[in-house]
Amino acid sequence: MQDRSASWTGIARVGRRLRRPEALAFLPAISLLAYWLGGEMHLVLVALGLPLIYAVAGTFEEGETAGLRDRLDELALRPQVIAALDAVLADGGAGRTTGCLVLQFDEMEKLLDRHGRAAQTEVLARSGERLCAALREGDVVARLEGGGFAVALHPVRRLDLESMIQLAARLQAAVAAPISLDGVRLYVTCSIGFCLAARSPAPRGRAMLDAAQVAADEAQRNGPGAVRAYAPEMARKRADRDALRELLEVALDGGQIVPWFQPQICSRTGSVSGFEALARWQHPGRGLIPPSEFLSAIEEAGLSERLGEVMLYQALTALRQWDREGFSVPSVGVNFSVAELRNPRLVERLKWELDRFELAPSRLSIEILETVVAEGASDVVVHNIAGLGALGCGIDLDDFGTGHASITTIRRFALRRLKIDRSFVTRADEDRDQQTMLAAIISMAERLGLETLAEGVETPGERAMLAQLGCGHLQGFGIARPMPFAEAVTWLQSQGTRQVSAVRRGSRGI
Repeated sequence: MQDRSASWTGIARVGRRLRRPEALAFLPAISLLAYWLGGEMHLVLVALGLPLIYAVAGTFEEGETAGLRDRLDELALRPQVIAALDAVLADGGAGRTTGCLVLQFDEMEKLLDRHGRAAQTEVLARSGERLCAALREGDVVARLEGGGFAVALHPVRRLDLESMIQLAARLQAAVAAPISLDGVRLYVTCSIGFCLAARSPAPRGRAMLDAAQVAADEAQRNGPGAVRAYAPEMARKRADRDALRELLEVALDGGQIVPWFQPQICSRTGSVSGFEALARWQHPGRGLIPPSEFLSAIEEAGLSERLGEVMLYQALTALRQWDREGFSVPSVGVNFSVAELRNPRLVERLKWELDRFELAPSRLSIEILETVVAEGASDVVVHNIAGLGALGCGIDLDDFGTGHASITTIRRFALRRLKIDRSFVTRADEDRDQQTMLAAIISMAERLGLETLAEGVETPGERAMLAQLGCGHLQGFGIARPMPFAEAVTWLQSQGTRQVSAVRRGSRGI
């Protein structure tokens, strides 16, 4: 059985070698040589045999990326890098030193979303080859878990900060060359962190590699294409971030981070048209922490999806409770991060949640930042937004005017409403330029069949001007500030919004 497996592996390897461009150039010559040596019979055998080798090689590979995996498998792994570093550090008396570099690709998740796993494997394989070609014989290149690479340098007599930076730049240049794949040219960049033996936290290979990894994480945080040398304070910063992540996890799981609700009203009638759910952190010791102090930390900690789950559950709970108390709240808006929109099961999850709360999909507004759309959303994101629109959810383009989304991009998505950024609203009752810009946005939205909502409305004059220009909905401190659920109930009571029959037509199973 092993002999047979080895035979098929050998055939697959032959097929892969024959598929290389340099081998393909010789196929006509091979056919002519066969005819010259053996006549028509040999020509027929070659003509039939080569396609058979191709077919067999393709059949017995593990998918289309098997050959690429073979190239990756030729690289060293983490233990080999550690062993190479340990060998140099143990022989410190010979007057030679070493360094360790860690390379991490920028925005690899986008590459995976847009082009798939095969493209990601191809990029890693070719990048590994390029790194080996750019380094000296004796340098060890290893692939790391998660798609990065580590390099242990062959012992040298002199190695300083400047030479390491130059080496890092050379490796970045090698990786940056375009990669052609199925007629598409892919461009990737990498961030690099490195550690010199003299600056290692401990005279051990594992400590050097860990230090280079810490520096690479810091480089990627400041990327794309950044280079960072390890410094002791980086480890302290990383420890602080890890501690913050644990604190945020406790806050999310313990109900400290909850939605506050900001009303949205119809500009013509003044009636409530919805609420937006905005995250607030009620810290047991520090009190209320504004979102500007923790939202970026949640994103950096990779907890955006967890926050989204909390906000969605609480928002739908609030909407259900308002229905039970007889308030007319047509919809609630929840902000969705890029991480959530990349989840291939997002539409299925939201449908389950809406059914769970017995709410019609139209009662939920999905708020998406314009920058997400303008920067070129991945196929998964586009599919999810289209799926949510088809489900019946309202799709709102948030902060419109700040992300430079084109009309073509806007029409690509099943949008319901444009949320005009507050920068266009401020002093709209006094500034003619502001009025001209708002009129243009509102007119464009009308032509495209989209509703409009102005954010950041703070004065009666701005409110009156926006209504006069035809903006459909308003939101801002001039209407009401974000408030906890209990205060929102009190605010609704003050607005006289108890319209039981109107609410129950918009809900499911009530």
